[in-house]
Amino acid sequence: MASRILSTLQNVSSSSTSSFVSTTKQRCLGLCCLWRRSLSGTGASAAADIEPSKPPVQIEHNQLLIDGLFVDAASGKTFPTNDPRTGDTIANVAEADVEDVNRAVRAARKAFDEGPWPRMTAYERSRIILRCADILEKHNDEVAAIETWDNGKPYEQAAKVEIPMVVRLFRYYAGWADKIHGLTVPADGPYHVQTLHEPIGVAGQIVPWNFPLLIFSWKVAPALACGNTVVMKTAEQTPLSAIYVSKLFHEAGLPPGVLNVISGFGPTAGAALCSHMDVDKLAFTGSSQTGRRVLELSARSNLKPVTLELGGKSPFIVCKDADIDAAVEAAHSALFFNQGQCCCAGSRTFVHESIYDEFVEKAKARATKRVVGDPFKSGVEQGPQIDFAQFEKILKYIKSGIESGATLESGGQRVGSKGYYIEPTVFSNVQDDMLIAKDEIFGPVQSILKFKYAISH
Repeated sequence: MASRILSTLQNVSSSSTSSFVSTTKQRCLGLCCLWRRSLSGTGASAAADIEPSKPPVQIEHNQLLIDGLFVDAASGKTFPTNDPRTGDTIANVAEADVEDVNRAVRAARKAFDEGPWPRMTAYERSRIILRCADILEKHNDEVAAIETWDNGKPYEQAAKVEIPMVVRLFRYYAGWADKIHGLTVPADGPYHVQTLHEPIGVAGQIVPWNFPLLIFSWKVAPALACGNTVVMKTAEQTPLSAIYVSKLFHEAGLPPGVLNVISGFGPTAGAALCSHMDVDKLAFTGSSQTGRRVLELSARSNLKPVTLELGGKSPFIVCKDADIDAAVEAAHSALFFNQGQCCCAGSRTFVHESIYDEFVEKAKARATKRVVGDPFKSGVEQGPQIDFAQFEKILKYIKSGIESGATLESGGQRVGSKGYYIEPTVFSNVQDDMLIAKDEIFGPVQSILKFKYAISH
């Protein structure tokens, strides 16, 4: 039986760590390290002025991209995507619903069943994907500015680390396009047995708002390299960068219908994509709660295979023989990187009792020096949270930590009076049964727990 190519390529990429690290957690930790290096010598200081500067980019595209064309939603509806620095509207974006999902899937199905993409030689697909990467690299600064404006992440992080990684990732998967081989299998008797790797068809993909373009590339690049067509639903909080980059890909020669991008909300556009009978594969990154719903809708429709990358509550363990200064900096980056909005953030910091007090004092001092401010300004380490809902959720968790008896060492308050900025927050004396130790906060809140070695006999 022919193997399904998307799952195959996942296995391929997980075993090829020389060009790209093998797991999402390793990739995100690598991002943290690169970002720390890019900020070295910036002279961190207390919370900065939060007056927003004018973004160095114009928003040119706010429609759906279906069958190679920018189109309005069938209903004509739009929704605002907001600047997290102020809460003001950046642009009104076309709001996809069931009919728009149907249009996008039809375009992807036609492009797969009748179009040139899956019928090209792998070498030809590789060349187009490489051109996509080249064009994206030329537009690095514009793409990074859109990402920062829509998401709130530091511009230097987006421009120097994330967008170059997106370019590198597309080049990596372009290189795999003509290296996906079947096998001949020994058999008893006069038989010829072989395996064949083939594209799965129409891939439905749903990405979150914390790394809008990076996770977009993790999903789109391998699917395209294998000859699949894609219907991508962006996060409603951050639709703009994917629309812009998809336009660049068509400039590189991507045939119409191969990559379709729709913006909209989970209960409508997302649910329609998950339930669609003509979608052959789903890939979702987001919360565990939504992941359950994605899996349910898939099962109730055509039982399409689903790949889920969900949230977590990762531990960061500091043993008694650690270099404390290095451990403090590493733990700080592991938690506060990307405003704490990272599914593999080291959000539970376990420190051995013999060095606990010293670690806490140094972690507090490091958090106090963290530069919070307009993400477009040089040297800023932390921008605003994504939106008001996330901002409010984080503040509620901080209140819960105080009420449950943890010690608030630093932070805990809003920064400024406009936008969704929160002080880098450190809690000590955190216990395992506290909500701040159990729940994924997805914000700049470090919980430091004490441990001791168990004695074995």
